[in-house]
Amino acid sequence: MSGTAGVACKFHPDATLIEDYRAGDQICSECGLVVGDRVIDVGSEWRTFSSESGGEDKSRVGGAENTLLGSSDLSTIIGPGTGGASFSADGKAMYNNRPTVSSSDRTLMNAFRTISNMSDRINLPRTIIDRANNLFKMVSDGKNLKGRANDAIAAACLYIACRQEGVPRTFKEIVAVSTISKKEIGRCFKLILKAHDTSVDLITTGDFMSRFCGTLSLSRDVQKAATSIAKKAVDLDIVPGRSPISVAAAAIYMASQASDDKRTQREIADIAGVADVTIRQSYKLMLPRAAELFPQDFKFTTPIENLPQN
Repeated sequence: MSGTAGVACKFHPDATLIEDYRAGDQICSECGLVVGDRVIDVGSEWRTFSSESGGEDKSRVGGAENTLLGSSDLSTIIGPGTGGASFSADGKAMYNNRPTVSSSDRTLMNAFRTISNMSDRINLPRTIIDRANNLFKMVSDGKNLKGRANDAIAAACLYIACRQEGVPRTFKEIVAVSTISKKEIGRCFKLILKAHDTSVDLITTGDFMSRFCGTLSLSRDVQKAATSIAKKAVDLDIVPGRSPISVAAAAIYMASQASDDKRTQREIADIAGVADVTIRQSYKLMLPRAAELFPQDFKFTTPIENLPQN
């Protein structure tokens, strides 16, 4: 029994309505008046016509339609026959599945699967997967990257999608979940930007700070200090030519060393995907002006003069 918004018995407005799914009627429980008919059953369909599902598959509607595919992702699969009429005299199946997917659609489906698998491994949301899929479709239709491996193009599309959605990942993070080298992904990245007039925002130290600090289990105070250190270091041009990732890593190292939550360069390097020496070089550039970089309300456990010199 259930009541339906907007539908009520005119004689008993407060009565509960009984839904008869077989007849498609809504009936007043007090007087039996049919107050609604042709009700659509929105429940799952419990019939199956597949002989290979073992009675477990309760749906026969197929997967969701993919508008990026030329065939709209609609196809018919013929299940294997079990009766004598399903086989010819020499024992061969009478009805076989013929290839109904074009080669271009097959390429897209494989690429979408690759993008989805990579995204799952680094916990990216559906919005980024959809943007990467659309970008790969655009590249595929443009035919400007012929000769490049589809897996490399897919990885580059995922990298671009992350940056466009404001949650950038480093090249090393993308390489770690793909089978393509960083050099090849970088080439495809540049070619896509050039051929399709696609723009990406410049990455900053703030794009990685919360994720790196969260992975390192650092406190909010340390994260706030590291964010301030990195931003001021860039604004004061203390670290010219250094990548935002290495500057962020050096800022986290400096802030953690001044607090109770100390982290080594090795620990930070493993999370940031940079070498120890890279963090050390940026840190050495920032250390002489550390007093200018820390926020004024930061509570030092280790004074600036006692911070590590390298």
